[in-house]
Amino acid sequence: MFYREAGQFKATYEADQALFPIRQDRIAMGIILAVAFVAIPLLANDFFLTSIMIPFLVFSLAAIGLNILTGFAGQLSLGSGAFMGVGAYAAYKLTSIFPDANVIVLVLVSGVFSAGIGAVFGLPSLRIKGLYLAVTTLAAQFFLEWCFIRIPWLYNYNASGAIEIPQREVFGVIVTGAEATPLTRYFVVLAITVGLAILVSNIIRGRIGRSWMMIRDMDIAAELMGVRPLQTKLLAFAVSSYICGVAGAMMVFFWLNAAEPSSYSITLSFQILFMVILGGLGSIAGSFLGAAFIWILPVFLRFLPGLFGVEVAAESIQHVTFMIVGALIIFFLIVEPHGLARLWQIGKQKLRVWPFPY
Repeated sequence: MFYREAGQFKATYEADQALFPIRQDRIAMGIILAVAFVAIPLLANDFFLTSIMIPFLVFSLAAIGLNILTGFAGQLSLGSGAFMGVGAYAAYKLTSIFPDANVIVLVLVSGVFSAGIGAVFGLPSLRIKGLYLAVTTLAAQFFLEWCFIRIPWLYNYNASGAIEIPQREVFGVIVTGAEATPLTRYFVVLAITVGLAILVSNIIRGRIGRSWMMIRDMDIAAELMGVRPLQTKLLAFAVSSYICGVAGAMMVFFWLNAAEPSSYSITLSFQILFMVILGGLGSIAGSFLGAAFIWILPVFLRFLPGLFGVEVAAESIQHVTFMIVGALIIFFLIVEPHGLARLWQIGKQKLRVWPFPY
C-alpha cells in the first residue's frame, strides 16, 4: 500500500504528462532534494563534500550527457572524456578573456563549444553506426587529447602544460580557487546538476526525445515516418557534448582546481561509459545510480577496514577494491543487464502489488 497510484486521478493531459505523475514519486524526489540541499550541507564535513559528493555530482552529469547519446539516441561513443576536456579548456579560456564575467555563466557557456565540436565529430554517424561509430569517436578522443597537449594557447602557454583555475567571486562569494570553501562549490555543482537534469528530463519526454528513441530503435522506420536522421543525430551529439562539456568545466573549476590533459584521457571516457551501462541505458536516474556505484562504492571500500580497526596497506586496499568492484560489475551485468535503474523499476512494480504475489 505504500507505493500505489490507485485513487490518483488525472483530469488533464498536462497532469498525466507531469515529470512525476505519481504522488509517491514527488514525495521521494522532495526528500532527496531536501537531503541534498539541507541535510548534507548541515552534517557533512569538508572531506565528504570534496572527495565524494562533488565528484559524484560531476560524474552524474557527465553520465547523463553520454546517456543522451548512447542510451536514448543509440549512438555509441567513446569520446565523452575528450568532450569534457573541451568544456574545461573552453571555460578556462573564457575566464582569461573575460576576467570580470560571472564564472558560473562562463561554465555554462563553455558547453556550447563542446556542443559544436561534438556535432562536427558526429557527422560520421550519418553513414556508419555501432562499433564503427565507436572507433570514430575514439579517434576524436585521441585527436582532442593531442590538441590539449600540443596547442599551448589552450593553457595560456603555461610551462607545466596544465590549466590552473584562478580565484573568482560571484556576488561577493568566492566560488573558485583555493580559497573557495567546499560547501560553496558543492552548492554550485548541485544547482547546475539538478537544473540540467530537469532540463534533460523534459527534453527526453518531448518531441526531440521521442525522435532520438525512434532513431535508436529503428532508424529506417523513423526516417519513413518523417524523422530527419541528419538533424536528429547531430542534435543528440550536440546536446550530449554540451552536458559533458559543462561537467568537464565543473570538474576542474569546482573540484580539482587544476587539470592536465591526462585528466580527460580515454580512461575517463571508459569510466563514464561504465557508469551509463551499470546505471541503465536510457535512464536519467540510472546515470546517478551508475555514478554512485563507480565512484562512491570504491571510496567506501577503501575506508571499510579502518572502521573495524584493521590496518591494511594502501596498495592492497586499492587492489582489493578493483577486484571487488570488477566482480560486482560482472554480477550486476549478469543479474540485470539493463542496469540498476531496471532493478529500481522492478522494486516499484513489486510495491504496487504488495502484499500479493507478483
